[in-house]
Amino acid sequence: MAGADPERLWLRPAEPRRGRKPSFSRDAITEAAVALADAEGLDAVSMRRVAGAVGAGVMSLYSYASDKETLLDLMVDQVSAELPTSGPLTGDWRADLKAMAHLQRDHMLRHPWLPAALATHRTPGPRVLAFLEHVLAALRPSGLDGAGRLEVFAQLTAFVAGHVRHELAQTQGARSPERVAAEARYLATVAQDGHHPELAEALSAPRRPTDPDATFGRFLNRLVDGLNTD
Repeated sequence: MAGADPERLWLRPAEPRRGRKPSFSRDAITEAAVALADAEGLDAVSMRRVAGAVGAGVMSLYSYASDKETLLDLMVDQVSAELPTSGPLTGDWRADLKAMAHLQRDHMLRHPWLPAALATHRTPGPRVLAFLEHVLAALRPSGLDGAGRLEVFAQLTAFVAGHVRHELAQTQGARSPERVAAEARYLATVAQDGHHPELAEALSAPRRPTDPDATFGRFLNRLVDGLNTD
């Protein structure tokens, strides 16, 4: 199975192989990998590219990260230091949860590779666990048991990651005004054919604000306000 043993990875200090002390550290390797992913995407991250960024031989990196899957775990944990792990909570768990979701979205937009990484991320490191602890504390007034609170955290993170992936795809593959107009004409024609009354009614309704912040806020409200705590 790819990836390092989580106990060895997170509970024991990184130890280089015997020999001359290297001029880099696990943190330096992880920071270089994050910088690559931020600039060029996750596919650009390879042990060879990271080794070049820190001025090391490829083989020397394996003392700190046994493979790319382990490096990905380190990267996710490294950037999770940007998320809050303390601070006052309002006691209104829905409001606190929404605030944390907005912070998660900002975090993923700063690191566009993160939503894809989270889809395969396996073992939470100490920084991820610190943020999780904060969210679980925010959810305590909900009355959910521990398993329920963990499920809400997973559901919220999956929602934010999926939304950000869609948001980034829309930005990167922006359609031309001509294409947008053509699609609008097509849908208007279909809505008038008598076979799609629900679509016709939906398209006739007033349009909602389309800016990304407002869209995310509406979707988030529907998710969090509709959470069942029974």
